[in-house]
Amino acid sequence: MGEEDVPHYHGHRQRLRERFLAGGQNALPDYELLELLLFLSIPQRDTKPLAKSLIARFGSFGDVIAAPAERLMEVDGVKEATVAALKIVEASALRLAKARVINKPALSSWEALLDYCQAAMARSVTEEFRVLYLDRKNILVADEVHQRGTVDHTPVYPREVVKRALELGASALILVHNHPSGDPTPSRADVAMTKEIAAAAKALKIEVHDHLVIGRGKHASFKAMGLL
Repeated sequence: MGEEDVPHYHGHRQRLRERFLAGGQNALPDYELLELLLFLSIPQRDTKPLAKSLIARFGSFGDVIAAPAERLMEVDGVKEATVAALKIVEASALRLAKARVINKPALSSWEALLDYCQAAMARSVTEEFRVLYLDRKNILVADEVHQRGTVDHTPVYPREVVKRALELGASALILVHNHPSGDPTPSRADVAMTKEIAAAAKALKIEVHDHLVIGRGKHASFKAMGLL
């Protein structure tokens, strides 16, 4: 292949790689970082237009990799290989965030814990209720999604939460759920459910440290609000 036959984007790809390797993630705006990722699944095409289309559709690099697969497939030019690449990056990011908190003292790793909850739940289109189980030293020993629900409701059963705590030998809990609307303000149902779980846990000498409601880029703490 002569120089005149080399696609114009080959030099662009090399320059992006060099900028990324020299300066890291902060050296590139979202659409260029996404371009780099798309190179892996679309090697024979200029990926800049697709990267810009995805950012325009979903809002940011993080929003793109967290978008549901079916919505990603609606974008012209996105195939299964591209969705797989995006979801591998999302899974990797979540595992890295989780590694910073699992088997660590939860109360002294609070910012990392919030970052993990944001990464895991803030962009979900449905509500999910997660329980973080702590041992006597407040080490996070388990992180489990207890229930998934609709866009504005998740059924939670206090007895099941406490039963699982006993199975794990947990001495304390941190409750977490998300609000897909983005507004983390607790609802009356959230407050009532938290009181039920706290009462059931207290009867078995299990402490509920907090209940976090995760929104888009922000959160609400029951403890900080005096609700727990």
